[in-house]
Amino acid sequence: MASEHDHDDQNTRTAFRTCPLCEAGCGLEITVKGGAVTRIRGDMEDVFSHGFICPKGSTLRHLHEDPDRVRRPLVKRNGVHEEVDWDEAWAIIADRLPALIAEHGRESVGVYMGNPSAHSLSALLYNRSLLQGLGTRRRFSASTVDQMPRQVAAGYVFGTPLSVPVPDLDHTDFLVIMGANPYASNGSLCTAPDFPGRIEAIRARGGKVVVVDPRRSRTAEEADQWIAIRPGTDALLLAAMATTLAQEGLVAVGEHVAPHVHGVEEVVAALADFTPEAVEMATGVTAGEIRALARRLAGAASGSVYGRIGTTTTEFGTTTSWLIDVVNTLSGNLDRRGGAMFTMPVAGGATTRGAAGVGKGFAVGRGHTVARQLPEVMGEYPAAAMAEEITDAGDEGLKVMITVAGNPVLSTPNSLQLDAALQQLEFMVSVDMYLNETTRHADVILPPPSQLQRGHYDVALLQFAVRNVANYSEPVLPLEDGQPDEWEILARLGLIGAGLDGQVDAATADGAGLATMVQRSVADPTSPIHGRNADEILDALGTEAGPARMLDFMLQTGPFGAAFGANPDGASLANLLANPHGVDFGALQPRLPEALRTPSGKVELNHPVLMADLQRLRAALPGLAEQQMVLVGRRHLRSNNSWMHNIEVLVKGAARCTLHVHPDDAVRIGLIDGGVARVTSRVGEVDATVEVTDAIRPGVVSLPHGWGHGQPGTRMRVAAERPGVNSNILADHQAMDPLSGTSVLNGIPVRVAHV
Repeated sequence: MASEHDHDDQNTRTAFRTCPLCEAGCGLEITVKGGAVTRIRGDMEDVFSHGFICPKGSTLRHLHEDPDRVRRPLVKRNGVHEEVDWDEAWAIIADRLPALIAEHGRESVGVYMGNPSAHSLSALLYNRSLLQGLGTRRRFSASTVDQMPRQVAAGYVFGTPLSVPVPDLDHTDFLVIMGANPYASNGSLCTAPDFPGRIEAIRARGGKVVVVDPRRSRTAEEADQWIAIRPGTDALLLAAMATTLAQEGLVAVGEHVAPHVHGVEEVVAALADFTPEAVEMATGVTAGEIRALARRLAGAASGSVYGRIGTTTTEFGTTTSWLIDVVNTLSGNLDRRGGAMFTMPVAGGATTRGAAGVGKGFAVGRGHTVARQLPEVMGEYPAAAMAEEITDAGDEGLKVMITVAGNPVLSTPNSLQLDAALQQLEFMVSVDMYLNETTRHADVILPPPSQLQRGHYDVALLQFAVRNVANYSEPVLPLEDGQPDEWEILARLGLIGAGLDGQVDAATADGAGLATMVQRSVADPTSPIHGRNADEILDALGTEAGPARMLDFMLQTGPFGAAFGANPDGASLANLLANPHGVDFGALQPRLPEALRTPSGKVELNHPVLMADLQRLRAALPGLAEQQMVLVGRRHLRSNNSWMHNIEVLVKGAARCTLHVHPDDAVRIGLIDGGVARVTSRVGEVDATVEVTDAIRPGVVSLPHGWGHGQPGTRMRVAAERPGVNSNILADHQAMDPLSGTSVLNGIPVRVAHV
């Protein structure tokens, strides 16, 4: 393979690939001997990560070799999952799924896409085939317990949900990090290998870093300043920063940006009553600190505010995300070197296709859930609504569920409610590597190959990279005999849902889909292959079905593309295969106005949906100032949501699923370090081991996300030995950001008592 180096020992080779476990996208150097992986380390020559690797990256071998990983399909009989061959598993699905669709209709099927889908080339390209084949609009994903508000805000302001400005980390002089802990999780919606090293580089060149977080995280410890904000009040802090900029004459929208921005004066006027003095009780941040932060941002040579899950999983997640854009814009840091900039994704995307600088814009509500009439957002419904769509939707309730690489029983709100609801389904299919707390309910589990057996390109995550880079990885290890690739599993499941299994195979369907893409592109006046012969393009793409061929088409027609010979040195699959350490297409460059896809062709800073939500924020201010004890989550470097707790090297050592409590609260409540506390919310309660620490502000307690293992019917031995507690038992399925449908997972009102 082009991405491998041979050694003198004919049984030993070195493969290079991008780590698919988180959003950082670090390059790995993998030694394979006798068909087995013997070593994984950082790829020193990777154009993006330059050898950086976190503890998770070295565990791809452990994941591949995990004895608990499902390798053959499982079918549930008499309450127990048994191994069967692929033909039998497909036969059961083909017998049950079309019949249930015929009986109850296509809207009786629900689909849940888990977080690992965003890190899989096959899932990103072929989940669409599955969804189209099933024909249901009742789609859910991990997005509504994570980043959806950031994308919704970007959609309204810049025109598409992929138009998220990212901090230009490598050139900024002043970085404000809100609700993120890159030392534990690297970047998110900000693809940046070695985010910690990039933070340290900011300080080394004389820049400053401020962390706004209820917890003194590892990132806060490494920053110049930690601002211990009350959970859920980030929008108030940002609004007050914007007002400070206006009051003190510090608004300075960039010269090249100003002609392309609508509504600066209207936004400033709408925020005028959110003064630092008005919000200091609610935020827990003094008016002086707020004003000083705004002044420092405005006075820096360049700067950027960056917010993540601590800001999005709140009741004002979308408004907070919008106000980040507002503050970056008012301080003159939008779309400039060292500020908040737009990636030029090498494989193309919503900001590169179609007419530059104008588009349809963004809207929600193309459908609603049955039980609560919650609107569709980005083609899906809130994950917190899944249970009630099964149990409370009457004749329109979900009868069938398909899950792909997800464990919503541990990762979505009111987990016990969903756990009970899944038992009421008539049929459930899971595409997953593990028999976990969710897939134990499945009638059939279809296991994809391990990460080492799949080709990889970060189609989604490189849309938010801090440099314009591209890196393709061929599979490191071959598939087992008779083992379908992940894309084949998803495509065939879609064909069965469409009633076409047996009439059309996955490869034929893939070819037809690719032909449609090519025909649309040659007919598109804005395409680099406009007017070309479609058959010529298809011939150049070859006959081997699967994601690599589709990726080649995306690369060649992207903004740096080879365009099938028109730009011979441009991006293509062949180009990336010849450069196994990746290709760097350069630093981020200003992209306004061409990156916009709004109907007006302007940055819609005063979009009416976002402006209207300020009234809700204003009304909530008194209650936020009076809130008592609240719960927040936290990340850990050796953890990855719920699905990597079965790797011994990652979970060994001191227990990490503990309840962080401030010493003052511990004394008041009567808690001791190592003791047990009962945490109770409106919907549930858990008992957790107490860890007393001054690294959290008083009035706030913290539990990590993704624990609660060891349930009957699961097969994850290592995870079961260290089960922890499921913090999402406490999350309220009714509490969400109404603009995005995202659940409130930070700032959950709780009572804490000694056990």
